[in-house]
Amino acid sequence: MIDILISAVSLGILWAIMAIGVFLTFRILDIADLSCEGVFPLGAAVAAKMISQNGDPFTACLAAIGAGVLAGLVTGILHTKLKIPILLSGILSMTALYSINLRIMGKANISLLRMETVYSKIGNLFHLSDKASTIFVGLIFAIAVIILLWWFLNTELGYSVRATGNNVYMIRAMGVDTDKMFMIGLIIGNAMIGLAGALIAQNQSYADIGMGTGTIVIGLASVIIGEVLFGKRNVFQHMVSILLGSIAYRIIISLVLEIDFKIKIAGLIIPISVEPTDLKLFTSVIVAFALSLPVIKQLSAGKKASKTAKS
Repeated sequence: MIDILISAVSLGILWAIMAIGVFLTFRILDIADLSCEGVFPLGAAVAAKMISQNGDPFTACLAAIGAGVLAGLVTGILHTKLKIPILLSGILSMTALYSINLRIMGKANISLLRMETVYSKIGNLFHLSDKASTIFVGLIFAIAVIILLWWFLNTELGYSVRATGNNVYMIRAMGVDTDKMFMIGLIIGNAMIGLAGALIAQNQSYADIGMGTGTIVIGLASVIIGEVLFGKRNVFQHMVSILLGSIAYRIIISLVLEIDFKIKIAGLIIPISVEPTDLKLFTSVIVAFALSLPVIKQLSAGKKASKTAKS
């Protein structure tokens, strides 16, 4: 059980980087960028291709960030310059990236077994075990992302990006180029998602064309669980909450996968178990429930108020 929890924590830290990228567009800019399902495997594909050709894994991570920047730029141009709705812009980018990722990898997947990764490099340098090096490297990257993004969002440009998400019409009336703000937010968010793809591909020792499926839901689950459990008083705490929410989500998933028992009803033995193929359904249910919590609370408060009025 301890090994399962340690693995869940290490994965949660790595996925938190992707979740923070989703947070930037979903919460800060108040838009739904679906291109992350193509950008995530893009980062993995670029990093895996470089590493498989004896490239430096840290340089591969930088290349994955650059690929994410380009993908965010394209989505931003489609949305701001060509006036295509953001949902459709993200879908177009995601669709195009499927072919691009196949071109980069040259096949459906690339194995990184017995190849040098950021984890093996750091593990050899500090004499860490595989799991310890994963947690150590993940924390370094996650903390760096949180600090850099927190710093940026507290600059004049960062305040303009935040204001664009809060009220695009007001900030436009003040003379701010909102198209530029959307472009900057999409570029930074997709850069983080590309980095997360590179780190997770190295952790799993492979990159696969289908590894981006469901990433938007996983990112939203981490964001919402973090907000519900740990709060969001300010931007810094919000991002730390997302990190903790990502870890909590992975722990929940790991524990759910351990469900395996049988019940007997009217002489019939019914097996109850959760398969890995059920995770997408389970994640969707979590996100739907978390998103509906404000409405549930409002309905509950309304019922209490009506009961109080009647009494």
